[in-house]
Amino acid sequence: MEILRWKPQDVLIMTKAAPKRSPLILRTVVIIFSMICGIYIFSICIKQTNRFRDNINPLKIQVVDRRNHRPCRNTRIQEWDIPYVHFPEPQTFSRQECACNPVRFFVIASMQRSGSGWFETLLNSHMNLSSNGEIFGAQDRRSNASVIIKTLDKVYNLDWFTSASKNECSAAVGFKWMLNQGLLKYNEDIVDYFNRRGVSVIFLFRRNLLRRMISLLANIYDKDAKLLNGTHKSHVHSPHEAQVLARYKPTLNITVLVSDLRAAEGTVAKALECFKSTRHIVLHYEDIVANQTKLVDVQEFLKLPLRNLTSLQVRIHSGPLSKQINNWDTVQKTLNGTPYEKYITKD
Repeated sequence: MEILRWKPQDVLIMTKAAPKRSPLILRTVVIIFSMICGIYIFSICIKQTNRFRDNINPLKIQVVDRRNHRPCRNTRIQEWDIPYVHFPEPQTFSRQECACNPVRFFVIASMQRSGSGWFETLLNSHMNLSSNGEIFGAQDRRSNASVIIKTLDKVYNLDWFTSASKNECSAAVGFKWMLNQGLLKYNEDIVDYFNRRGVSVIFLFRRNLLRRMISLLANIYDKDAKLLNGTHKSHVHSPHEAQVLARYKPTLNITVLVSDLRAAEGTVAKALECFKSTRHIVLHYEDIVANQTKLVDVQEFLKLPLRNLTSLQVRIHSGPLSKQINNWDTVQKTLNGTPYEKYITKD
């Protein structure tokens, strides 16, 4: 009798094949996963960038208040702005609670009878600004470059006292400087000082140099005539005083009229060329009179909080040129056909 033996390999096992996964689903899963990873990596990079910016730009400047031997609170200053921000330590007084307030240095560079006196009173109406007048009008203060530098140091150290000084809490300190008061004569030393000390220059000129000439001649005449009750005044504060001074009509010397206007233009051009490497802004008297939003530009230039600037000064020569020049017809004929005809046609 034959015995049949069962072996496991003799059994045919039937299994159901696993269904194939759809390629579309796998691709979708991979794409979603990649997007999640990308967003996560991007968020990490953004955080790192923000930390870097916080640490580097703007810079945090640690200032020491030596009066109390304590550090001032951190002052956030843009890196490019650092040379123009200062913390003076005057020798003649203490800045007290304002010791940690930054101060900016400026100068108003102009020419006589260009509206600089009026402009300076506007600036001085700002509670945080001190402009100390025409410091270099005195000859002994501009006898040479060394004397000029010493005077500048005294002004910007807040040790120069005038009626305009708001010393302790001034946010901007400067003065008015005429081009013919050593500013152009010693321009190389002064430019070097301005760039080294971070002094910002505000140029103020008149577009109509013929009107400036009339104002110059009238002012020279009044120094002798003293039309206001025997007193000479370069600037007035009432319409009546302005009318009295405006009655004088100068007679212009037509022989040198064109050459004088050319020389004035050349002086302006030379100043702009000499000081082009400084941080500066160029303003014109006529533009400020017509649109006082220009004063906003000045306050932003000096990084001051915006204020409404005012002045009590009254303009003296405000009428048409034909009413202000004694020999108007001759002047008109002389300037017709020259580059300076614009002063009479566009007035």
